[in-house]
Amino acid sequence: MKACAKAAGERLPLVRPPTGRALARSFVKVSRLPSQHETRSQVSCSIRVSENAADRFEATAENIFPATKDHVMKAIDAINRGQVIAVPTDTIYGFACDACSAGAVNRIYEIKGRVQTRPLAICVADVSDISRFALVDHLPHGLLDSLLPGPVTVVLKRGENSILERSLNPGLDSIGVRVPDLDFIRSIARGAGSALALTSANLSGRPSSVSVKDFEDLWPHCSYVFDGGILPSGRAGSTIVDLITPGVYKILRDGSSREETTTVLGKFGFVEAS
Repeated sequence: MKACAKAAGERLPLVRPPTGRALARSFVKVSRLPSQHETRSQVSCSIRVSENAADRFEATAENIFPATKDHVMKAIDAINRGQVIAVPTDTIYGFACDACSAGAVNRIYEIKGRVQTRPLAICVADVSDISRFALVDHLPHGLLDSLLPGPVTVVLKRGENSILERSLNPGLDSIGVRVPDLDFIRSIARGAGSALALTSANLSGRPSSVSVKDFEDLWPHCSYVFDGGILPSGRAGSTIVDLITPGVYKILRDGSSREETTTVLGKFGFVEAS
């Protein structure tokens, strides 16, 4: 993953929300992710098409596409051009952009109507990428691999060697990091060569989105919307856990995986902060 470079994000023109004939959605299961010696086209994928006709969405292909392998490069291009896209995760739908583009990050805040003092998390492709952005040396070997990929956001200190730009969550020395258990968004993060700033695809204060229909009014503000069907995890989002202090954890949001997360932490000798 290349180091972050400062970029002045473009202000995007509004795109009309698509309407029209039904677009069948499908999920991608990537059998493995590309190594540094391979191209993405060399990685085989198997596609499981949704069998539920009711899960299909009425749309044209103007700016909404299935969240499949065939559209990963389209998403990567948008991220590299400083644009905002909407993507499924293993929990809820999210807005994503280059975490190192101040303009793109500001655009996410504008879309959500969110105050900029509320921090954004980042998404990376693999657990091994986390050390580029945050301090992990104080954690027991194997802990992060036991928690991730999965519906968990780990909060860690950035540290002086983090390649994240300070324009993301200014004034904070910590960062929430996700590795979703979904190959589509992980492939985007890998291909973009940068961490993705990631937040829920909804207006601030409104319920989270489990289908693209839930945030239809915000489509015009996204370069692309990638449709992964109706997500089965509910609207709780990821479990957010603070792992900054060695041997101690603090649950900042219950999310969809609190019990599983605390079980794993207990196995590694962690205790909950009082």
